[in-house]
Amino acid sequence: MSNDAQSRTDDDSTFTEVQQSAEFTDLRRRFRSFVFPLTGAFLAWYFLFVICAAFAPAFMSHKLVGNINVGLVFGLLQFVSTFAITIVYVRWADRHFDPVAEKIRNHVEGGGQA
Repeated sequence: MSNDAQSRTDDDSTFTEVQQSAEFTDLRRRFRSFVFPLTGAFLAWYFLFVICAAFAPAFMSHKLVGNINVGLVFGLLQFVSTFAITIVYVRWADRHFDPVAEKIRNHVEGGGQA
């Protein structure tokens, strides 16, 4: 077997080992338990905006202050919520996700114990 083929076999076994490890499984579980609900909440919020725009034009065109209506406020809040979700995710990842991912990466790259 050539050195290149041997290296690929070693890499495959290392990645398989990491993927089947309890630490990696826990990392994936943590990621999914945070990201999926947050994504679902954002999509629900977004589709509420779209549904209101399509089926409640009178509500969306209700003026709040001057020429500012409910639709404009809803639209701007979509941007605000996107930035808020990004900030929340980055803070969460810095505390809960990245340290474990870094430990796993060091194990794979350094060949040390995870």
